[in-house]
Amino acid sequence: MTKPFLLYSWPTPNGKKVTAFLEELKGAYPGVDYDDERIDISKNIQKEDWFIKLNPNGRIPVLVDRSRNNFVVFETAAILLYLQQHYDKDNKFGFHRDNEADDYSVMLQWIFFAHGGVGPMQGQANHFNKFAPEKIPYAIKRYVDETKRLYGVLNIRLTDRDWLAGPGRGKYSIADINVLPWIRIHAFSGIETLDEWPNVKAWVARAEARPSFLAGVQ
Repeated sequence: MTKPFLLYSWPTPNGKKVTAFLEELKGAYPGVDYDDERIDISKNIQKEDWFIKLNPNGRIPVLVDRSRNNFVVFETAAILLYLQQHYDKDNKFGFHRDNEADDYSVMLQWIFFAHGGVGPMQGQANHFNKFAPEKIPYAIKRYVDETKRLYGVLNIRLTDRDWLAGPGRGKYSIADINVLPWIRIHAFSGIETLDEWPNVKAWVARAEARPSFLAGVQ
């Protein structure tokens, strides 16, 4: 039987956000499943004409929803929001846009914070630490320091909280899934430990205690 979703991806932080959420949905709702087609970005497969037709930006991940006329979604945060809108009917991983409007807004705020901040800055830290043809100390320091600053923002938010969005101590949601895979690779980015941000460290441990999340990021 054909699975409802086809995911074109690679095990980067952005790719793992989507597999983590799909695994959570699989565990929560019968019938959710996906084919995971690996796109080796080191070979620039994502720049080939057939892929550009799916995502003109030539980036992974891309989701094809076979159950909705092969509807295509690209951009990681957009994929998470799409899946939550259409397939998380009980809002187990999000909030009702009308009945929980404030919590829904807070969720969006933290998604956009990660999408515009943590991902781009930590991605640049990775590039200049690991992949640049020459070592540029200024660039390494700039992006590692900015990544650390953003970790500090998360640490503030997680004071007396378990999760980024939701009332009280919060509720595990796509706001968390959208950024945790980046935090988990801190050492690769030049940040040896999370000891400086104890709330962030505890948050990562809570997420990794979830079997479905862990299955999606490993």
